[in-house]
Amino acid sequence: MPNRVILLALAGALALSAGCAVNPVTGDEELMFFPPEDDVKLGRQYAGPIEKELGGRIADENLQRYVNDVGQKMARVCHQPDISYHFTAVEDKMINAFALPGGYVFITRGLLKEMKTEGQLASVLAHEVGHVVARDTMAALSRQLSMAALVVGAHVSGAPGRVTRAADFMTAMLSLQYSRDDEREADMTGLSYMTGAGYDTNSMVEMMQAIDELQTVRPIEFFSTHPNPESRITYIKEKIATRYCGLGTLKRGQQEYEEAVLSKLKRHRNVNAATLDLPEAVPDPAGTPEKTGP
Repeated sequence: MPNRVILLALAGALALSAGCAVNPVTGDEELMFFPPEDDVKLGRQYAGPIEKELGGRIADENLQRYVNDVGQKMARVCHQPDISYHFTAVEDKMINAFALPGGYVFITRGLLKEMKTEGQLASVLAHEVGHVVARDTMAALSRQLSMAALVVGAHVSGAPGRVTRAADFMTAMLSLQYSRDDEREADMTGLSYMTGAGYDTNSMVEMMQAIDELQTVRPIEFFSTHPNPESRITYIKEKIATRYCGLGTLKRGQQEYEEAVLSKLKRHRNVNAATLDLPEAVPDPAGTPEKTGP
């Protein structure tokens, strides 16, 4: 009961302190309960525990360095390059990627293995950087007042049970629904960041098409945090045709991605499978016929 009272009080306080902030990407004003400095605080507090919730880092520092390097290329050309961005590949087999406030971006093993090129990786990371820059997570939290109260309550309490709260926070993050405008803006800014970093924007179309095909086989987790890519493919193609055509040959990076990511994921999978091999069964002495003769 006391916790419920605290949350209700927080909700009331947030309602009274409701304000607006300017979206750094669009320049539009939007409802925002959180000052910019809270982005980094929340991201820093929950990045470690959430990384654990997602199975931990993929244990290959060369792969991690490669993913981070591609992500940093997006960060250097984004609207807020002064933020300290962190790009981490995690072991979770679900097909997804998402960003915490303050520049912490996670991409899962499940999604990495479905990619074919460095350009496709860049398209996903650029999209997530777009969400970070636009403060879309904080805006979505502000639109869901009760959720915002819960997160702030966990953030300011400083009490034990941080990992449990991290699990709740991750669930909250995965349940947040960005608006269609948020997703469209992240796609558009992602295209801009890709070209700024020298990547072929058609890689974003390829990635969307690959994800769209996956859902014909089984439901995938990507759609819990992102809209269906079918409609997005149309406007992305239109934007490429009107804004980014005629830019010459930009990077796709198929061989680089194969060597830096896919080959390592396959090797790790084989090593993990080998560690799970059971020893050969030993015959039960009680069931073995007694040997006769010399």
